[in-house]
Amino acid sequence: MNWIEVNGGGTRYVCEGDGPLPLVLIHEMGGALESWAPLLPLVAEGRTVLRYDVRGFGHASKLRGSGAMDVLVADLVALLDALSIDDPVDLCGMAVGGAVALHAAACHPGRMRRIALMGPALGIAPERREAVHARADALEAGGMDSIADGELDLTYPAALREDDRFPAYRARWLGNDPSSYAATYRMLTGLDSRPALGAVCCPSLLLAGAQDPLRPPALIAAAAAAIPDARFAVVPSGHVMAHQSPAIVARELDAFWRAA
Repeated sequence: MNWIEVNGGGTRYVCEGDGPLPLVLIHEMGGALESWAPLLPLVAEGRTVLRYDVRGFGHASKLRGSGAMDVLVADLVALLDALSIDDPVDLCGMAVGGAVALHAAACHPGRMRRIALMGPALGIAPERREAVHARADALEAGGMDSIADGELDLTYPAALREDDRFPAYRARWLGNDPSSYAATYRMLTGLDSRPALGAVCCPSLLLAGAQDPLRPPALIAAAAAAIPDARFAVVPSGHVMAHQSPAIVARELDAFWRAA
């Protein structure tokens, strides 16, 4: 593990391998760079793979009030610059990490080679925003354990907990900073990703989890349709699919990279 200060904040990162094709993995809301551990050995061959803690989570600087997608994108670009990763990279983002990957590709097209978005969190429907704000306020008052069962039932369905990965995932998730988590909720209520979808010009893959009630297949299919020539697929997994179903996700990624 390494530590670095970029864009006015601190974060933790791991950069592994020395292959000619750089790959950056951007984790989900409430996750950390460890979220990618099950998938990593399946995608690392021939790669230089960068994982890092997104601002607000893991061991990165925390958020207060409302987060800003522009800051998360700037963090990513500053980290690439600091590590002298100048060649265009492949981005894989999960949930909120997928939103970061999308907006980075839209704002910095010369830096991104291909993007894979897994259940990307591209905003909150207007009719749900008031409830999400209320949930954020309640979370700050009650702490992570006050929403744990309901939240994890949505992101990590019981049917996907048959292996030994879920207990550690839950324990790590409970260690999140409630105010930072709430700030990310508030960021999503104000996020409009439609302009970014239309601005992406690199090969793109969008994956939807068949067991993901937060970002169901129909929602992700609509996002894919807004990106020129994007590839879309539904996988038998949930919201945190790279952690829950790494072999399935790895096959989809390999097919996408070969086609692109």
